[in-house]
Amino acid sequence: MKTILTAIDFSDATDAVVNAAAELTRALGGELHLLHVEAPNPDFVGYEPGPQTVRDQVAKSMAEDRDDIIALRDRLKAGGIVAHALVVQGPTVQKIVEEAKRLHADLVVIGSHGHGALYDLVLGSVSDGVIRKAPCPVLVVPKPQG
Repeated sequence: MKTILTAIDFSDATDAVVNAAAELTRALGGELHLLHVEAPNPDFVGYEPGPQTVRDQVAKSMAEDRDDIIALRDRLKAGGIVAHALVVQGPTVQKIVEEAKRLHADLVVIGSHGHGALYDLVLGSVSDGVIRKAPCPVLVVPKPQG
């Protein structure tokens, strides 16, 4: 059985990424693991956690993302795909690579936002980081045009 890990960020690229991963999963008769990585809490990176209103907003956002990924998983299951959903918190590239290792993934499917060379040079690229560090092949789905 093939294990495919798909990292999603709920951007405009998410549908294309999930559709590509679902097609591969169906063709290979495997399992699809949907992963969403939330930014780490500020106190994880040396800052104070901030006012309670900020912490409440972060918790609300995480709960909404969890509900969204579960709905996506359920939609895939209704279409006959064995699917799982997970939301984790931490550095994006590191968490994607850790999950790929933990799951013994055969393939990671991620999206490309196409920000451009300057953006990637200054801030880096999640897809580039995953390609460099993943323990398995990585399929990068381009951002839909239009």
